Amino acid sequence: MTFSDSLYSQYSGSEIALMMKRIEEFNYLQDIDAILDKILEEARQLSGAEAGSIFILEDGALRFAYVHNDSLFRKDAANAEIYFDFSVPIDDQSIVGYVALSGKPLVIDDAYRLPADRPYTFNSDYDKKAGYLTRSVLAVPLYTFHGRLTGVMQLINAKDENGGVGPFSKKAQDLIPLLAGNAAVAIDRGTMNREMILRMVKMAELRDPLETGAHVQRVGAYSAEIYHQWALKKGIGTQKKKRTKDLIRLAAMLHDVGKVGIPDTILKKPGKLTEQEFDVIKLHTIYGGRLFMNRSSRLDRMSMQIALNHHEKWNGTGYPGKISDIVHPEDFKPVSKKQLEIPLPARIVALADVYDALTSRRSYKKSWDQQKALDIIAAENGQHFDPEVVACFFEILPVISAIQNKFRDSDTISSN
Repeated sequence: MTFSDSLYSQYSGSEIALMMKRIEEFNYLQDIDAILDKILEEARQLSGAEAGSIFILEDGALRFAYVHNDSLFRKDAANAEIYFDFSVPIDDQSIVGYVALSGKPLVIDDAYRLPADRPYTFNSDYDKKAGYLTRSVLAVPLYTFHGRLTGVMQLINAKDENGGVGPFSKKAQDLIPLLAGNAAVAIDRGTMNREMILRMVKMAELRDPLETGAHVQRVGAYSAEIYHQWALKKGIGTQKKKRTKDLIRLAAMLHDVGKVGIPDTILKKPGKLTEQEFDVIKLHTIYGGRLFMNRSSRLDRMSMQIALNHHEKWNGTGYPGKISDIVHPEDFKPVSKKQLEIPLPARIVALADVYDALTSRRSYKKSWDQQKALDIIAAENGQHFDPEVVACFFEILPVISAIQNKFRDSDTISSN
């Protein structure tokens, strides 16, 4: 998207350069959640908005996808609210529905004093529940350059230099729609990346019915949020933290893709495996690692780390251990790998995967209630799991529960 002559004349070269830099930042991220977070961050900085949300077009409705709110959420903390799951119809009854239907931006100076002739209304239920007060709103449709609607972004409560809430400026009204066009393209890319991962998982599901899309999305989200908490405690810089969180969510979803290499007679055996059969099952970590051998990107490198090492244990009793050749691993005896020898992403996914297995129904067991699962995680602290990872997990239990509730399937128990 190019700036019109009128915008070039209204804004300085430095303002336009900053705008383009904001847009360029979208290209560094791969996963849809990380992209949505970045879009809201840049849009809010550009407009001075205190809060904002993004809805994605899905199955003919607007599905809530992401939220920021500096007043309600502790800055940079893990946030359960981003995993809320609800949809809004595309009609003229709601603000975001009206924007999607009309295809035009909407500027509201006071959400509680809408003109009587407007078809849409402001739903104040969230304000009442959260103790928040929405005033000014700037809602824009998210169209790709080919004119396809991907969703709606809603910015809330423009703040002035003194921290007071007022209407959105003329500058914000001009520039946010331009940002939105590039945001829509980034959203498209992130959605396609997530869908590609889920297609790969679907192939594994054909071999292993337990490897479902809901399962891997839970494991990916658990892993991303555990890493987020770990990075906060370690003082990791914001940019590095966000880019790593972006990668670990996708890479964690591929943790068991190597099961495509395990024979059905073993993978789908209903009874207990023999020792020899379990040795074959262990090879799925190596088969998964082989898929990412070329390591042409950071995502490939992290996917290999996780696929190969997510069954390693902190105390060195996991598998496959230190292997020097993932092409012919059967030719030698592996040596145990333990503690910090195991890559951090794999240590995180190890916990996320076990927790999800415990709280999901399997052919050989019923789902466990959350407290029983938490007791197992605590008991394995320092044995199976990295103690720092365990601590981060327990610190974000409300987020873990929200993830469970968003990505539910028939195998998933309630966390309430």
